[in-house]
Amino acid sequence: MFNRIAPTLLAATAGMAIATSAQAQTTGGGAGASSSTGNAPIIVTARRQDEALSDVPASITVFTEDQLQTQNIRRAEDFIGLTPGVTIVTNTAEAGDSQINIRGINGTRDAESSVALVVDGILRTNTAALNQDQGTLRQVEILKGPQGALYGRNAAAGAIVITTVRPSDVLEGSVRGSYGSQDTWEANGYIAGPLTDGLGFVLSADYRSTDGFFENIFLNNRNVVDDQEVWNVNGRLIAELGPDTELDFKIRYGELRGASINFNAAFHLPNFAGANPAFFADVDDHEYRYYSNIRPTNSQDTLEASIKLEHDFGNMQLTAWALYSNIENALTADGTSADFARYISAALSPVPISATSTAVSDACFASTAALTGFPVNQPGFIGQVPIPFIFAPATGSTFGPYSPTTCDGTQYQIRDQEDFSVEVRLSSSDGPVDWQLGAYYLHIDRQVGVSLGADLGQGITRQLFNAPGSANPTSQLFHDDFSTDVFAAFGSVEAEVTSRLTLGAAVRYDVEERSVENLVPNVLDPITGGPINPGQAFGPIQPQDASFDQIQPRLSLNYALTDEINFYATWGIGFKSGGFNNQGSAAIVDQNFNQFLGTNILIQDQFNRERSSAFEVGLRGSSGPWTFDLAGYYTEIDDMQFFEFFVGPFGLLRVVSNIDEVEVLGLEFNTNVEIVPGWDVFGSFNWTDSEIKANSSRPNTVGNESPYTPDYTINIGSQVVAPIHRDFDLLVRGDYRIVGPTWFHTVQDQVTPTLFSGLLPGSALMLPAFVGDADYSAAQRNSYSVFNFRAGFQSDRWSLMFFAENLFDEEYPAEVIPAIEFGGSFISPGPRRIIGVEAGFNF
Repeated sequence: MFNRIAPTLLAATAGMAIATSAQAQTTGGGAGASSSTGNAPIIVTARRQDEALSDVPASITVFTEDQLQTQNIRRAEDFIGLTPGVTIVTNTAEAGDSQINIRGINGTRDAESSVALVVDGILRTNTAALNQDQGTLRQVEILKGPQGALYGRNAAAGAIVITTVRPSDVLEGSVRGSYGSQDTWEANGYIAGPLTDGLGFVLSADYRSTDGFFENIFLNNRNVVDDQEVWNVNGRLIAELGPDTELDFKIRYGELRGASINFNAAFHLPNFAGANPAFFADVDDHEYRYYSNIRPTNSQDTLEASIKLEHDFGNMQLTAWALYSNIENALTADGTSADFARYISAALSPVPISATSTAVSDACFASTAALTGFPVNQPGFIGQVPIPFIFAPATGSTFGPYSPTTCDGTQYQIRDQEDFSVEVRLSSSDGPVDWQLGAYYLHIDRQVGVSLGADLGQGITRQLFNAPGSANPTSQLFHDDFSTDVFAAFGSVEAEVTSRLTLGAAVRYDVEERSVENLVPNVLDPITGGPINPGQAFGPIQPQDASFDQIQPRLSLNYALTDEINFYATWGIGFKSGGFNNQGSAAIVDQNFNQFLGTNILIQDQFNRERSSAFEVGLRGSSGPWTFDLAGYYTEIDDMQFFEFFVGPFGLLRVVSNIDEVEVLGLEFNTNVEIVPGWDVFGSFNWTDSEIKANSSRPNTVGNESPYTPDYTINIGSQVVAPIHRDFDLLVRGDYRIVGPTWFHTVQDQVTPTLFSGLLPGSALMLPAFVGDADYSAAQRNSYSVFNFRAGFQSDRWSLMFFAENLFDEEYPAEVIPAIEFGGSFISPGPRRIIGVEAGFNF
């Protein structure tokens, strides 16, 4: 496809450029970091000070105001797709679950992000905000490599620095709206200007909704799989309290309503494939079909408010800010446990456990009998009874998760986080030596709950614990209250040693004090008769606390080889705090897998901090209309945090494990060429080679690649802006992105035992254990490519565009979550094609 599209794209834009070159005007059309737009240098804040991009000793991708508006970039997923070496997984499970991978270091579910998000100089503290709309954007900078010494917490892999619109001296604003396929609507706008002398305001809002790409065939072909509706309102007041003092107040509120858990399952059991080839499925070949009997939902409510004070003392500047953030996430969905007979325990037990257990079992049997033969995804099959086929070969069923029966139960999850943070910083004004010194404090209260309930055909009761005999009795519950206090001090200095040589040093010291308290009541599961929290089977769950600290130094060198070419080198330490899994996780994994299957999985109730050491060298320069960046990097990560998902007769379990040592080596190149004024051709390439050097959690994975890390990313594109009338221009732009092969787990091209390996010898099939082993070579996502296209007319006051996202409707998995001991993966589809029109007006 690449060989077909690239020449077509370039030929089309070349033809238009040649036809209009006599009249074409200069624009900045590149997607990557170029050193200038037209003749004006790009000014960035990559080291918390305004400076020319060409002088920054680091890899950085910048999207200017013109590029943001031309491409209608609003959220992280928009600009990450145009950035080499950076990928994102978002909206697969829930809206607040976004994982950004930069050069082999990935964010982690149920832990912290590896990427700092800084908006108008203020560090956002909740990972749920990573892919939210942040208002009307004016510039986006993506910095790669450890940035903690400069930008603070959770900047181990990099930082996203966003600048939004400020009020000007005159009233101004814009509105933009679009409509596309899948009944997709988007609208955004802002108004800004002065209120009185020295006081200005900005008011912005955005809205988007979509039916999504998939339907639930069991629920009357309704669009309830990936539908979503989101709106946000942002307010900003900036007051000049004097010639040297500015006060900046912001508030933001938003709501999201939509679907959740956009997953299908694929088995990777090659020895079962003789009976049905679908038992050994490649994740790239999966045909997505949805038929759960529970309508999945997702809600997210966001309230953020901040205040920032800046005062210029003449020889130095004071910056102080405070942020309050409260983001509440909740989801409901069908369950995953049907194939392990959790909800048919009354039928399998000689003595019924409880009246609730009997009612749940009866409902499961009745729904299975009524749905016998319903066309679920292969190799699934609904037989006469819900008893797994390995115990009832003639009449039993094969269930994947999220079936149309009641046998897989329900799930309700919450993740509510309230933060308060404050920072005070002193920095130098103009002088021969630039310096800054500051302190930071953050307090987080987070509640996380995962509740499995029995499905009695009456839907989901939206609370974590529902008593036996209720409409949705709880059968498993994890519910923990996490508290975190962060204290940090930081400083940096940069000196121009000669007219060509600049040296810099920065350091930050972080201390994170964490505690966790279990909130699950000490009651029995009415379905199985065991504790409602499996961890309670090993004794009372006691409160835990721990402290994690790290010094994060950073050194940099920038040397001007010529007036137009700079050499730079950087080294830094990255840090992510350790934390707590649901208490009892280690014992659950040990009993259900290590003791049952003879595996040697090491999961701890407390996971370790992550520490990385990164070195980078690069060249950045220009020659006439050509700009380029070339960088090589090496990173060693100790105790890399990694999310694992376990499914079994106990229900489901989410944990964070540590990979002892990972090494990453890579090369990155960006370029932009202005062929003639108004016609730009641009491209970027990133190659990353990663290797797990040690992993006590799963020792047999040594030598495998870093999870969620593509082997390479390639971006190529072209843009033409050509005047065809004295009042407006023609714009044509194409962006083509290729993402290389990607593993999503430490277990990769390997064969491992599963729960089926333990169950088969004692089942009705009487097969040897190895027949149930899984081969995870089928869980790698192959390379895929996406082509986006925009064309239309624009002037200083208005624009009218045709757009196509994923024009060729490439089908690929957005994420693959292997559940290793289950014998398969949970896979989520990537976005499909959207074609639409967009109009905007500026005033």
